[in-house]
Amino acid sequence: MLRIDHANYEALRAHGEETYPHECCGVLLGKSLPGESAGVQAINHVRQIVRAGNTRTDSAHNRYNIAPQELVKIQRQARGLGLDIVGFYHSHPDHPAQWSTTDFAEAHWIGCSYVITAVEKGKAAITNSFLLTGTDEDTKKFEDEAIQIDMAAAVPSGA
Repeated sequence: MLRIDHANYEALRAHGEETYPHECCGVLLGKSLPGESAGVQAINHVRQIVRAGNTRTDSAHNRYNIAPQELVKIQRQARGLGLDIVGFYHSHPDHPAQWSTTDFAEAHWIGCSYVITAVEKGKAAITNSFLLTGTDEDTKKFEDEAIQIDMAAAVPSGA
Protein backbone atom coordinates (compact mmCIF):
# COMPACT_ATOMS: atom_id res chain seq x y z
CA MET A 1 0.00 0.00 0.00
CA LEU A 2 1.08 3.55 -0.69
CA ARG A 3 0.34 5.93 2.15
CA ILE A 4 0.55 9.66 1.40
CA ASP A 5 -0.84 12.79 2.99
CA HIS A 6 -3.42 14.82 1.10
CA ALA A 7 -1.10 17.81 0.49
CA ASN A 8 1.61 15.69 -1.17
CA TYR A 9 -0.98 13.75 -3.17
CA GLU A 10 -2.49 16.98 -4.51
CA ALA A 11 0.99 18.43 -5.15
CA LEU A 12 2.06 15.56 -7.40
CA ARG A 13 -1.24 15.79 -9.29
CA ALA A 14 -0.78 19.57 -9.69
CA HIS A 15 2.72 18.96 -11.02
CA GLY A 16 1.19 16.94 -13.87
CA GLU A 17 -1.21 19.77 -14.66
CA GLU A 18 1.61 22.34 -14.67
CA THR A 19 3.78 20.40 -17.13
CA TYR A 20 0.91 19.38 -19.46
CA PRO A 21 1.12 18.45 -22.34
CA HIS A 22 4.48 16.99 -21.25
CA GLU A 23 5.03 14.33 -18.62
CA CYS A 24 6.10 15.44 -15.18
CA CYS A 25 8.22 13.28 -12.89
CA GLY A 26 9.38 13.20 -9.32
CA VAL A 27 10.53 11.12 -6.40
CA LEU A 28 8.66 9.93 -3.31
CA LEU A 29 10.63 10.09 -0.06
CA GLY A 30 9.58 8.31 3.09
CA LYS A 31 9.85 4.97 4.85
CA SER A 32 8.93 1.47 3.82
CA LEU A 33 7.06 -0.18 6.69
CA PRO A 34 6.53 -3.94 6.95
CA GLY A 35 3.05 -5.36 6.33
CA GLU A 36 0.92 -5.93 9.41
CA SER A 37 0.69 -9.70 8.89
CA ALA A 38 2.19 -12.43 6.74
CA GLY A 39 1.27 -12.07 3.10
CA VAL A 40 0.37 -8.38 3.45
CA GLN A 41 2.33 -5.96 1.28
CA ALA A 42 4.64 -3.49 2.91
CA ILE A 43 3.50 0.09 3.21
CA ASN A 44 5.47 2.77 1.41
CA HIS A 45 4.74 5.78 3.62
CA VAL A 46 5.48 9.00 1.71
CA ARG A 47 6.63 11.91 3.86
CA GLN A 48 7.80 14.25 1.09
CA ILE A 49 7.71 14.50 -2.69
CA VAL A 50 10.53 16.00 -4.71
CA ARG A 51 9.86 17.38 -8.17
CA ALA A 52 12.40 16.36 -10.77
CA GLY A 53 13.12 17.72 -14.19
CA ASN A 54 12.09 15.65 -17.18
CA THR A 55 15.26 15.48 -19.26
CA ARG A 56 13.56 13.84 -22.25
CA THR A 57 13.69 16.31 -25.12
CA ASP A 58 12.78 13.90 -27.91
CA SER A 59 9.36 12.79 -26.62
CA ALA A 60 8.56 14.57 -23.36
CA HIS A 61 4.85 14.26 -24.14
CA ASN A 62 4.95 10.49 -23.53
CA ARG A 63 8.29 9.70 -21.83
CA TYR A 64 10.21 10.91 -18.84
CA ASN A 65 13.73 10.60 -17.52
CA ILE A 66 15.29 11.83 -14.30
CA ALA A 67 18.97 12.69 -14.78
CA PRO A 68 21.24 10.38 -12.75
CA GLN A 69 22.95 13.39 -11.09
CA GLU A 70 19.59 14.72 -9.95
CA LEU A 71 18.56 11.31 -8.61
CA VAL A 72 21.80 11.04 -6.61
CA LYS A 73 21.22 14.56 -5.22
CA ILE A 74 17.66 13.60 -4.19
CA GLN A 75 18.90 10.36 -2.60
CA ARG A 76 21.46 12.33 -0.55
CA GLN A 77 18.75 14.82 0.44
CA ALA A 78 16.58 11.91 1.59
CA ARG A 79 19.40 10.42 3.68
CA GLY A 80 19.97 13.81 5.29
CA LEU A 81 16.31 13.81 6.35
CA GLY A 82 16.46 10.21 7.60
CA LEU A 83 14.25 9.08 4.70
CA ASP A 84 14.56 6.70 1.77
CA ILE A 85 13.38 6.73 -1.82
CA VAL A 86 10.11 4.77 -1.64
CA GLY A 87 8.83 5.52 -5.11
CA PHE A 88 8.54 7.65 -8.18
CA TYR A 89 5.70 9.50 -9.87
CA HIS A 90 4.94 10.75 -13.33
CA SER A 91 2.00 11.86 -15.43
CA HIS A 92 0.38 10.49 -18.56
CA PRO A 93 -0.95 13.42 -20.60
CA ASP A 94 -4.19 12.36 -22.31
CA HIS A 95 -3.51 8.68 -21.58
CA PRO A 96 -4.75 6.33 -18.83
CA ALA A 97 -3.09 6.10 -15.41
CA GLN A 98 -1.77 2.66 -16.33
CA TRP A 99 1.87 1.64 -16.72
CA SER A 100 3.22 1.23 -20.23
CA THR A 101 5.75 -1.27 -21.53
CA THR A 102 8.31 1.57 -21.44
CA ASP A 103 7.40 2.39 -17.81
CA PHE A 104 7.95 -1.28 -16.94
CA ALA A 105 11.21 -1.60 -18.87
CA GLU A 106 12.61 1.50 -17.15
CA ALA A 107 11.47 0.54 -13.61
CA HIS A 108 14.36 -0.90 -11.61
CA TRP A 109 13.72 -0.03 -7.96
CA ILE A 110 12.26 -3.25 -6.51
CA GLY A 111 9.94 -2.50 -3.58
CA CYS A 112 9.22 1.03 -4.77
CA SER A 113 5.84 2.48 -5.68
CA TYR A 114 5.33 3.89 -9.17
CA VAL A 115 2.54 6.46 -9.19
CA ILE A 116 0.92 7.56 -12.45
CA THR A 117 -1.61 10.37 -12.85
CA ALA A 118 -3.68 10.65 -16.00
CA VAL A 119 -3.88 14.32 -17.00
CA GLU A 120 -6.81 14.83 -19.36
CA LYS A 121 -6.83 18.08 -21.32
CA GLY A 122 -4.68 19.71 -18.65
CA LYS A 123 -6.66 18.48 -15.63
CA ALA A 124 -5.48 15.70 -13.29
CA ALA A 125 -7.92 12.80 -13.39
CA ILE A 126 -7.21 9.30 -12.07
CA THR A 127 -4.08 8.54 -10.05
CA ASN A 128 -2.95 4.94 -9.64
CA SER A 129 0.00 3.29 -7.92
CA PHE A 130 1.90 0.14 -8.85
CA LEU A 131 4.37 -1.68 -6.61
CA LEU A 132 7.43 -3.12 -8.35
CA THR A 133 7.91 -6.60 -6.89
CA GLY A 134 10.33 -9.45 -7.55
CA THR A 135 13.96 -10.07 -6.75
CA ASP A 136 15.73 -8.92 -9.92
CA GLU A 137 15.20 -7.78 -13.51
CA ASP A 138 14.13 -11.27 -14.60
CA THR A 139 11.42 -11.67 -11.96
CA LYS A 140 10.20 -8.09 -11.56
CA LYS A 141 6.53 -7.28 -12.07
CA PHE A 142 4.10 -4.48 -11.31
CA GLU A 143 1.28 -5.15 -8.87
CA ASP A 144 -1.70 -2.83 -8.43
CA GLU A 145 -1.23 -0.94 -5.18
CA ALA A 146 -3.89 0.72 -3.05
CA ILE A 147 -3.37 4.39 -2.17
CA GLN A 148 -4.28 5.59 1.33
CA ILE A 149 -4.58 9.37 1.46
CA ASP A 150 -4.19 10.77 4.96
CA MET A 151 -6.18 13.90 5.63
CA ALA A 152 -4.54 16.52 7.85
CA ALA A 153 -5.86 16.54 11.37
CA ALA A 154 -8.26 19.41 11.93
CA VAL A 155 -6.88 22.11 14.18
CA PRO A 156 -9.43 23.13 16.81
CA SER A 157 -10.47 26.76 16.49
CA GLY A 158 -8.85 29.01 19.04
CA ALA A 159 -5.82 26.73 19.29
